[in-house]
Amino acid sequence: MQATYSYGTVRDSKRTAIYAVRVHDRLLDPAEIDQVAARMREKIEARGELSADVVVVQGDAKETLHLSGTPYSVSRVRAAMFSAAIRWMPVEFD
Repeated sequence: MQATYSYGTVRDSKRTAIYAVRVHDRLLDPAEIDQVAARMREKIEARGELSADVVVVQGDAKETLHLSGTPYSVSRVRAAMFSAAIRWMPVEFD
């Protein structure tokens, strides 16, 4: 089954953002998580941002969420999710 994705941003500073990619419809293994993060980084770099962090989010409920990324970025995204500060938008990877 093909997964669908959405993304949102968490402002880290005036000049940087952390990008969160949410995986819908299935759970990914660690290699697939790395691929999704790499594809998101490619999209971000194509827009001119060269040093953005990406966090991959899996799971549907607070108890089943699994976030993958650097510890700092994961904590920022988790806090933003629980305060409903992320607006999710669909994204497609070629």
